[in-house]
Amino acid sequence: MLYYLNEYLISHGIHIPGMNLFRYISFRAAMAVLFSLIIALAYGKKIINYLRQKQMGELVRDLGLAGQKQKEGTPTMGGIIIIVATIIPVLLFTRITNVYIVLLIVSVFWMGAIGFLDDYLKKIKKNKDGLKGKFKVIGQVGLGLIVGVTMYFHPDIEVKRKYSDAKVVNRNNVEKNFMPEERIPVSTVPFTKNNEFDYSGILFWMSPDEAHEWSWIVFIPIVIFIVTAVSNGANITDGIDGLAAGTSVVILLTLAFFAYLSGNIIFADYLNIMFLPNMGETTIFALALVGAVIGFFWYNTYPAQVFMGDTGSLMLGGVIAVLAIILRKELLIPVLCGIFLVENLSVMLQVVVFKYRKRKYGLEYAQNNRLFLMSPLHHHYQKKGYHESKIVNRAIILGMLLAIICLITLKTR
Repeated sequence: MLYYLNEYLISHGIHIPGMNLFRYISFRAAMAVLFSLIIALAYGKKIINYLRQKQMGELVRDLGLAGQKQKEGTPTMGGIIIIVATIIPVLLFTRITNVYIVLLIVSVFWMGAIGFLDDYLKKIKKNKDGLKGKFKVIGQVGLGLIVGVTMYFHPDIEVKRKYSDAKVVNRNNVEKNFMPEERIPVSTVPFTKNNEFDYSGILFWMSPDEAHEWSWIVFIPIVIFIVTAVSNGANITDGIDGLAAGTSVVILLTLAFFAYLSGNIIFADYLNIMFLPNMGETTIFALALVGAVIGFFWYNTYPAQVFMGDTGSLMLGGVIAVLAIILRKELLIPVLCGIFLVENLSVMLQVVVFKYRKRKYGLEYAQNNRLFLMSPLHHHYQKKGYHESKIVNRAIILGMLLAIICLITLKTR
């Protein structure tokens, strides 16, 4: 809103000292992260106290983990803190008519609502299972469908690619180094020289024109799968104090950096990457979310004063997936979101190996010879005697390492 206010004042010949700064994405991004952090820190305690008054405490199952029963009664649904602290700065500092910002706001409320309903059923209605898994998946598929259809068909979503190296470049007018805007379902392939992947190439049996026309058949299901997988991964990772929040901050900072580079034609030209018109605003959103998560992390570090619940974890995972997709970086997700991936895989592998050993050797053998002491993986390390804080700190360090690897892909092509 402040961006539009500045535009309105300028159009009417009114110049207020300092207001011109709102033209710059870097300034608005800095203000967004500052405001979101302050909001989360200032109002987080009040929201926690309100949740405690409403008896929104966590019901802890006895899994035999050290310090587990002390968490009983800790307020959950703290994802509300993240949502409030994100949305207010986004409304203040972004161009809210930008299609990417609209998609991200929809993602926050969509996934937040699914998680809120799950937490509500568990805590208010005393339904220990919460929202049935199939309804969660339906909600995740719904968001994936919205994002996929919008990314493919919306007229404002376009990319600009540089001409081939053989083409004469114009350093005085960088715009001339890029082809006209195209509406194509294309992604970035990390660690490769010709690093663009056109989804229409999967339809190799069709002619190029037919493949381009029908590429949505491939693109939209892949988007749905990514949104579902990453949101579930974040949800599973949220099992000990600060783990999901801490690792998410690293991921979001990396995506914010990619957004700034991809939305700036000078950096896109220098790094020889796709230029994504109107993408710069996404930097502001990503950093607002970073500030909100850091503010929540203040109250979520061990021993946690609040848990984010599904309200926060499903929302965070869904938004991270959508950010990666709109940045054309979805193929980097297995690396960038490596912590989420490993946590997800640990659960699936535990189930698969248990069923195999049960069928082949019997129930007793399967129970005594599990792949992990407990899944998800963070519980395995708890069983081995690692303190929660050590597990979280090491996961964040590994997340930083994975983020650096992703940033290296900007030059290793």
